[in-house]
Amino acid sequence: MNFKVLIPVILSFAFSALLGPIVIPFLRRLKVGQTEREELKSHLKKTGTPTMGGIIILAAIVLTSLFYIKDYPNIIPILFMTVGFGVIGFLDDYLKVVLHRSDGLLAWQKMLLQLVIATVYAVYMTVYSDVSLTMLIPFSGGKYLDIGFLAIPVLYIAIIGTVNGTNFTDGLDGLASSVTIMVATFFSVVAVGSNAGIEPITCAVVGALLGFLLFNVYPASVFMGDTGSLALGGFVVSAAYAMQMPLFILIVGLIYLVEVLSVMIQVTYFKRTGGKRIFRMAPIHHHFELGGWSETRVVAVFSITTALLCMIALLAL
Repeated sequence: MNFKVLIPVILSFAFSALLGPIVIPFLRRLKVGQTEREELKSHLKKTGTPTMGGIIILAAIVLTSLFYIKDYPNIIPILFMTVGFGVIGFLDDYLKVVLHRSDGLLAWQKMLLQLVIATVYAVYMTVYSDVSLTMLIPFSGGKYLDIGFLAIPVLYIAIIGTVNGTNFTDGLDGLASSVTIMVATFFSVVAVGSNAGIEPITCAVVGALLGFLLFNVYPASVFMGDTGSLALGGFVVSAAYAMQMPLFILIVGLIYLVEVLSVMIQVTYFKRTGGKRIFRMAPIHHHFELGGWSETRVVAVFSITTALLCMIALLAL
């Protein structure tokens, strides 16, 4: 059984590791370089580093999943969410770095596309899926929360919040990759233990991110861009819903939540006070950087925190 679980990890890792040396030079030739914020002096040296590396992650996940779709149909909606949000991220990256449209997708365009993907998923979950929208309550000893028709708006909030939280987490070399490896590992352990039938894709995400980290760890030779971060958000929320565990995102995905809340708080406070700030910079990982933490220290602390939160979540089952 353990060997079967390892196969998609190894397969996806191999795809990711092999695609890196092919895709990264291609992205360099396209001149799809990252633009850094001038306030972050330590990041200015990263300007021009290829982005859109999420293509590597997506390709590894999709290629690995194709071997398992026939025997594991439960991975299809997760694959849809991962690829669907990955495509939105790709469009945003493409407009920004290839067509040099500084804003990429406009805010309303990005939100509309996210709502379209979320709606397709919501229809599937309510009409075609045999997975209930009742939610396992952490530390309850196996009790489920049934909120009736309110489960639909909660589904939308969970999707949009998780996807954008993951997006904001992608700001340091290896940060989103390292944090999401922990989360995907947690879902893999639960999937195997509960026979949820989604472990091939959760394990594929672990392998794809481990392979991607070969090129994304500090100093990164490629960034995942919105292509990768939005795709990972789609994966996290749909994997959680596949096992009736969206409430557990608040535990294992606490870093995503803190990242998106830091941006919301900063923007709101800035507007209300005429230019004052609560954090040195948002998302919050930059606040720690400007406070003197090295980039690698922030990534290590956030990753270790997520690992501990995943252990707590296992105890909460």
